[in-house]
This record gives sequence, C-alpha cells and structure tokens, in this order.
Amino acid sequence: MSRIGRKIIALPKGITVQTEGLSLAVKGPKGTIRISLPHGIQLEKQDGHLLLKRETDHQAALHGLVRSLLANAVHGVGEGFQKHLDIVGIGYRAEAKGKLVTFTLGYSHPIEFEVPEGVAVAVEKQTHLIVSGADKQLVGHVAAKIRSLRPPDPYKNKGVRYAGERLNKKVGKAAAAAGGGKAG
Repeated sequence: MSRIGRKIIALPKGITVQTEGLSLAVKGPKGTIRISLPHGIQLEKQDGHLLLKRETDHQAALHGLVRSLLANAVHGVGEGFQKHLDIVGIGYRAEAKGKLVTFTLGYSHPIEFEVPEGVAVAVEKQTHLIVSGADKQLVGHVAAKIRSLRPPDPYKNKGVRYAGERLNKKVGKAAAAAGGGKAG
C-alpha cells in the first residue's frame, strides 16, 4: 500500500480543483497548475479535503506520485514556493531588469538569463536572489539553472550556491605538499 497516496490533502479556501477529462486544474490566487491523472487513479472531494484512490495495487507508485504532485500544486497556487541563492566572490553580482537577469560571475562577459513565464526572480543587495513561483518543479529547475552558471568552486568557495548550502573546502596542491612532504 502506498502510505503517501492514502494521505488526505486539505483544500484551503480560495483554491478550487476541477477535473477535466484525465487531468486536474488547480486554481488559486497565485495561478493555475494542470496535473495529468494516470489511468486507474480517481480524485474524490470530501468536505474541504481531497483524496486519491486507485483501482489496483499495480498503480501504487503512481498513486503516491500523483498525490505529491497534487499537494504541491495546492500549496503552490495558495502560498507559492521560493528558493534562495547566494552569489559569493569578489565582483560577482546580479542585476534584474524585468524578465532578464544579468550576472557578472568572473567571466570575460556578463551572462544574461531570461526568466521563464510563471517564475519571478528578485535580486536583493546584488548578491542574494529569490526565485519564486507557484510551480515547485519550475522554481527548482530555474534555481538549478542559475546555480549552474557558476557552480561553487570547492577550492575557493566562490560561485552561485543555494542559501544555507555548506561546501567542503578542499586543500590545494601547495598546502597538501607542504603539510605531508614527499612520499617515497
């Protein structure tokens, strides 16, 4: 049995879920998210709660997956999701102009990143970014793409990283040779 699939999803006020054939439309103040329902999984609405049921045990994995996607969609259209990124390094910074974010990350040229529809990127103090939106997958994908512009360097700890991300700083060749001597 899928333990996750059996959990009930609370439906806050102002959020509606409509069945449209083999898909669900979740609407709320932050937007609309569509989720496709696999064959054999049905949605039941019970006085302010949502419950997903499956026909056979062969859909157990999909049962839990669809329940998680639906719970994320309900949370996203109601409250939204955020990812925080920090830019670390001398001269490294970001600047937002509408749907375009310009990064200066130590390369010979600035990098222009176009923010997709449904996601907003706010720049605070030129070194702190907040990626926000209703779709959890899209917010995480955009944050990962921004991080990949200059991944954190394990030797100098410079680059774009998630807020709170801890890095293991590696020792360089000169420090390793001075401490250990020659093996021989």
